Amino acid sequence: MKNIDWKNLSFGYVKTDYNVRCYYRNGEWGKIETSSSEHIPMHMAATCLHYGQEAFEGMKAYRGKDGQVRLFRWEENCKRLERSAEAIMMQPVPMEIFRDACFKVIALNKDYIPPYGTGGSLYIRPLLIGTGAKVGVSPADEYLFIIFVTPVGPYFKEGFKPVKMQLARDYDRAAPLGTGHVKVGGNYAASLRAGVRAHKEGYAATIFADAKTKQYIDEAGPANFFGIKNGKYITPDSHTILPSITNMSLRELAKDVGLVVENRNIPIEELATFEEAGACGTAAVISPIEVIHDRETGKVYQISKNGEPGPWSQKLYNYLTGIQFGEVEDKFNWCTVVPC
Repeated sequence: MKNIDWKNLSFGYVKTDYNVRCYYRNGEWGKIETSSSEHIPMHMAATCLHYGQEAFEGMKAYRGKDGQVRLFRWEENCKRLERSAEAIMMQPVPMEIFRDACFKVIALNKDYIPPYGTGGSLYIRPLLIGTGAKVGVSPADEYLFIIFVTPVGPYFKEGFKPVKMQLARDYDRAAPLGTGHVKVGGNYAASLRAGVRAHKEGYAATIFADAKTKQYIDEAGPANFFGIKNGKYITPDSHTILPSITNMSLRELAKDVGLVVENRNIPIEELATFEEAGACGTAAVISPIEVIHDRETGKVYQISKNGEPGPWSQKLYNYLTGIQFGEVEDKFNWCTVVPC
């Protein structure tokens, strides 16, 4: 175990010992390689640099109550990376390569997995980029798949505490028929200006309105939005929203604890009616929302009335993290024990 202040980890980059890489060349994928370098040698005309051929994933491995290391729903991340690759004309990574690379990089860096009870986890970042040199606008003929890992704490410094968010209508994260539904870097680049402004103005993150009408809730910055009222778990339905694996899991858990799940358009004005709301994703798991401030109209939607997470959000958070840390029976078979 490394000498790290595990209980005070932020969500940031900490150097680990190894990453793993696999190249697609001459029409086929090669073998998984191990590297201790943090750098990627690359042709200056690589398509990832010029034409945005880049996709990535975010995953976590957890050291459980029983000492075992669990990887959460890796198959879903693999499928989503495949959808991202197909959307921007990259070569998809075969599932067996994705799996073996994940297992290998976790085992190689097992000393960086935070101990059980610290609240930390090992964040896993698979990355697929076009490395083939092109000057004309066309897909690359060579690709690099790489996975690096880093130990992390909470995504928001508040941890599992309600945060304030800003609703932005003057920026779009993704176009209605664009790439919002896949996990590619361009979506995040498009969200940066609104996100930085929100931070400067005292908010944890931006919530985007839909790009077409500006009347509905879309993404919650780097996460999916959900609201709870009248025994219902409600989350937006939109082609411009990235299908969160955490949100997918929470919908299953919501049904299991007795909530009705609705996946539909959420008018911005409906925010005033929610008893609870949150942003959910791999990084934050659930970040309860205290206040949403509509920057354009000045309207303030007060969600949390006492500055504490709502009872349903707390129950769902405990259920999901309990499965991830081996505290609760994994009856959905979401976790894979990684030998290391």
